[in-house]
Amino acid sequence: MQQFNYPLPSKWEAITQRPTASYDELEGLVSEVFKKVEAQGDLALLEYTAQFDQIQLQTVQVQAEEVTKAVAAVPEELKQAIQNAKTNIEAFHRAQQTAPVATETQPGVRCWQEKRPIEKVGLYIPGGSAPLFSTILMLALPAQIAGCKEIVLCTPPNKQGAIPDVVLYTAQLCGVTQIFKVGGIQAIAGMTFGTESIPNVYKIFGPGNQYVTVAKQWATRYNVAIDMPAGPSELLVVADASADPEFVASDLLSQAEHGPDSQVLFVTTQESLLEKVATAVKKQLQELPRKAIAEKALENSKMIVLQDDASAVDFINAYGPEHYIICVENEDYYVNEVRNAGSVFIGNYTPESAGDYASGTNHTLPTNGYAKQYSGVNLDSFTKAITFQKISQQGIQDLGKSIELMAAAEGLQAHKNAVSLRLKKLKNEA
Repeated sequence: MQQFNYPLPSKWEAITQRPTASYDELEGLVSEVFKKVEAQGDLALLEYTAQFDQIQLQTVQVQAEEVTKAVAAVPEELKQAIQNAKTNIEAFHRAQQTAPVATETQPGVRCWQEKRPIEKVGLYIPGGSAPLFSTILMLALPAQIAGCKEIVLCTPPNKQGAIPDVVLYTAQLCGVTQIFKVGGIQAIAGMTFGTESIPNVYKIFGPGNQYVTVAKQWATRYNVAIDMPAGPSELLVVADASADPEFVASDLLSQAEHGPDSQVLFVTTQESLLEKVATAVKKQLQELPRKAIAEKALENSKMIVLQDDASAVDFINAYGPEHYIICVENEDYYVNEVRNAGSVFIGNYTPESAGDYASGTNHTLPTNGYAKQYSGVNLDSFTKAITFQKISQQGIQDLGKSIELMAAAEGLQAHKNAVSLRLKKLKNEA
């Protein structure tokens, strides 16, 4: 990890650069795949799966018997752990449900807002070296609670052309309606256009590599919404002498092992803590099965010592971390000053892993500084807020003159007439 001692604010932007690849060179490939999937449907999905994943499939849809077999194969202890996480995630997301908001803005003018589910949503679950079944919990459960009618899941097959048992088990546990063995750009294209097998959806959720990230952004060109722009995973830990250096190191490494393009930052106001954390990171790194991945991520990572708490808070908000761990004595100050973060973890005994798996909060979060303007996935991500209004005869009579004047001032005579005709009728009937 690179070390920076008391950098000036003018240097912060350079220090907080993410290791994000340029997506420009990927757009040609993404465009090509989208066009072919739109034109050829399932045939294109099978061809791209053979080309990109070196897997020959006869069909992309997971059959019921595959799910049944997978459910039986998952160890009971792991099932119980997943069910524990499911209970917590459901509890937290059910708590986000809100009643309709209603008010009478003036006598006879009643306005209200209700949240309705997005009917069809698509979930992308990455495969590769670490099939993220936990992401199914984070996406399918709020979709189910929101009332989405179709919950479509795409995930790449393994080298045997199958989906890991734990992925299929979790999907059926969480109410996924259809599962497909397809990954990468072609999966996003399939959910965008629909094919003979895959239904088209209205919004696509889920993390992925740089190809999936660009594909999701490409999908928005075809009137499909996405959860957020997402990139490599990241974590920032702020700590002082009240923190345990071993804990800090373990949190940094837990995020670094996600992928070689992940980034972790350690921020402190106490220079003596840098060496303690660096030593703990080096020691724990040697014991990790994914050591090579974590080592690569640490090349993109930084340790920063700043002069005081105010400077540290300003630096952290300028970075806008996806995951933010606070382990300091002056805890309330740091918590109250959070302006830009995806999810915050407070205290020595709140590892980021808890949020990744089972505490209840969602782990699908904005990266690459998007925490400055995006929220993480939550229950509202799967709903639309629709406004309603009803105006009585007395209400339109009281409000009508204001509408007429405003419409006339904008030169929109038909808008004015829509009110004037009603007012004239009511006057004639009086």
